[in-house]
Amino acid sequence: MRRFVRDVIEELGYHVLEAEGPKAAHALLQLRHGPVHLLLTDVVMPEESGPVLAADLRASIPGLRVIYMSGYSADLAQHAINEPGVIFLQKPFAPLALSEAIRAVLDGAA
Repeated sequence: MRRFVRDVIEELGYHVLEAEGPKAAHALLQLRHGPVHLLLTDVVMPEESGPVLAADLRASIPGLRVIYMSGYSADLAQHAINEPGVIFLQKPFAPLALSEAIRAVLDGAA
């Protein structure tokens, strides 16, 4: 799934920083050069949840926008997120759905 998402985002013309989990994401972002505008994260992960990762990263990257995704039901995932007005993608999703979610978040429509 991660490879599919990366490929779709790169085909849309965006630069992707890919991490295999929350610890890797923290390490990668410590070394980044330039701004990071968007975090696309799963809601449930082994090391820490997507909402916890997003909160941690927002502490060092103010204005970071987030899209959550999950294979769990939308109701369960939305309950875990507990943030108003978030973008959520139910797996599996089509490239068009991902593209529209990214545009909505980056354009401030979400």
